[in-house]
Amino acid sequence: MQAPQVTFPASAVSPSANAPARAALLAAAAAHFDDGDFVRTLARRVAIRSSSQDAALAPELHRYLVDEIGPTLAALGFAWRVHDNPVPGGGPLLSAERIEDAALPTVLMYGHGDVVRGQDEAWTRGQGPWTLAREGERLYGRGSADNKGQHSINLAALALLRQQRERLGFNVKWLFETGEETGSPGLSAFCAAQRQALAADVLIASDGPRLSRERPTVFLGSRGVANFALELKLRAGGHHSGNWGGLLRNPATVLANAIACLVDGRGVIRVPALRPPPVPTNVRRALQGLVFGSDPGDPAVDPEWGEPGLTPAERVIGWNTLEVLAMSAGNPAAPVNAIPPAAKAWMHMRWVVGTRIDGLRDAVRAQLAAHGFADVQVSEPEITQATRLDPDDPWVRFTLASIERSTGRAPVLLPNLGGSLPNDVFADILDLPTVWIPHSYAGCQQHAPDEHLLAPVAREALQLMTGLFWDLAEQAGTLPRRG
Repeated sequence: MQAPQVTFPASAVSPSANAPARAALLAAAAAHFDDGDFVRTLARRVAIRSSSQDAALAPELHRYLVDEIGPTLAALGFAWRVHDNPVPGGGPLLSAERIEDAALPTVLMYGHGDVVRGQDEAWTRGQGPWTLAREGERLYGRGSADNKGQHSINLAALALLRQQRERLGFNVKWLFETGEETGSPGLSAFCAAQRQALAADVLIASDGPRLSRERPTVFLGSRGVANFALELKLRAGGHHSGNWGGLLRNPATVLANAIACLVDGRGVIRVPALRPPPVPTNVRRALQGLVFGSDPGDPAVDPEWGEPGLTPAERVIGWNTLEVLAMSAGNPAAPVNAIPPAAKAWMHMRWVVGTRIDGLRDAVRAQLAAHGFADVQVSEPEITQATRLDPDDPWVRFTLASIERSTGRAPVLLPNLGGSLPNDVFADILDLPTVWIPHSYAGCQQHAPDEHLLAPVAREALQLMTGLFWDLAEQAGTLPRRG
């Protein structure tokens, strides 16, 4: 059942008689960072080599949950347990709950304890992936940004709230997985089986980047992903280009032109069925004036690339893109004067809510055939779902108003992230409104050597999350509930 669409104005979290206590809580959150307590906790967590991409480190996934997350939650009054993954070989999951009163709203929170490979030898800053090291405003270490630092901020904010209020003032459930970096195997099946146990009124979680380091950000879902391959095999081997050039079809040339009938030289999708519906008015309104690529080190945005008539923000958040990830023909490392026998391209589509993605393969085949490329083979696509909460949902209005009250500036609202997260599990399987508050930034080098969390962003995130939880407790009686 959808949450009632009631108006929730910013005045609902305006200063009250409890404003001094709220301000004291935000000051305590800043002190928690300034005194080094947060950094010490994060250093302990980064030291656990919980890479889900390295089978030899599988025991570390379990250790992260049992030695770090479970005891932290227990100290906050949560009952917790570790679950085997329903998918063979998948990492363990942890669920926890603290139910203070069934009449209060229940928040489901999420984090992932796994990280990508350490890539130890490639680090040039800090002290390698498994030792948290501060250099200036950067906290270097694997997982510092994705996702240990982010869920550590949210855990600390809950602890600070409970310390000041003794009770949270709302119910909380937690779900931790340890396979997000390998595609979240088993997460969907687990949530489907535990749907009642994980029932809540809203998901509030943190992952991904802010729009920019200076701007607190809220996003409400993510674009979906569809990966597929195009392949053309014409003969068994290569043939000398001097003897056979002009007589034999070149599969690389044919494939390049086949791709051009799917997406043109400006990045515009040419397959009608793969184009989304018009950008909704409230999505367009939320994206108005947003600038991407404004942080130091960001690449320059190509203003003429992509769908005409859209702003850059609308192209990356509110529209679909079709990309060529890689192409292969012949031997690129050592080319020879021969017409190659085959060519292959790996295609990658990001798509938004409203796209008829189930028909992707048929649509691509039909477009290729209509342009004379019927012999190009299209693989079965691998698809993750797109999600987007209505930007006018009352949980969104509440969150934006709370963050503005804590930081003194209006946060950025992204109707969905340009990248992807397993948000469909929460939005579709658990049927929850989903509100994400990221604590990192695009230049954090997640998945790469020298991953880092920005100290000023982490400090501010501790304050805005404690402020959000305070406001949630204060306004618990007015927030929408699930039926």
